[in-house]
Amino acid sequence: MYIAYDYPMLGAFWTMMWFFLWFLWIFLLFKIVFDIFRDDTLSGWGKAGWTVFVIVLPFLGVFVYLLARGKGMGRREMEHTKQQRHAFDSYVKETAGGNRPSSADELVKLSELHTRGDITQEEFERAKRLVLTDGGRTSRTTSAATPGRH
Repeated sequence: MYIAYDYPMLGAFWTMMWFFLWFLWIFLLFKIVFDIFRDDTLSGWGKAGWTVFVIVLPFLGVFVYLLARGKGMGRREMEHTKQQRHAFDSYVKETAGGNRPSSADELVKLSELHTRGDITQEEFERAKRLVLTDGGRTSRTTSAATPGRH
């Protein structure tokens, strides 16, 4: 029994080539379907029409879609990536405490407290020194430096 003779090296190459092309085709088909639904400029009927066209006649539908709307696919992908990046960055900033007031904001609050007479001059100086040396990283400086004067 000659198995290598029945399936020569060129046959293995063509099998791998067809498998690769089939995998590439499936990837492209999914990429186009995701692009159809990601596009905000298409109406609902437009999305339905393109989806039916791509699913019912996949080869023709994909080629026509690439010719008609392929230029904007990269732009839509970039916009989607930017939106995801912005959402991730804002989540990280919110989680890490990026919404803390700046040193200038804390100094303004301290000045208002001192002007109203809620804190003494030395409490004001101590809190101001803490804000300036800490670089504004401690948002509880004003509450920690202000004893309850009610």
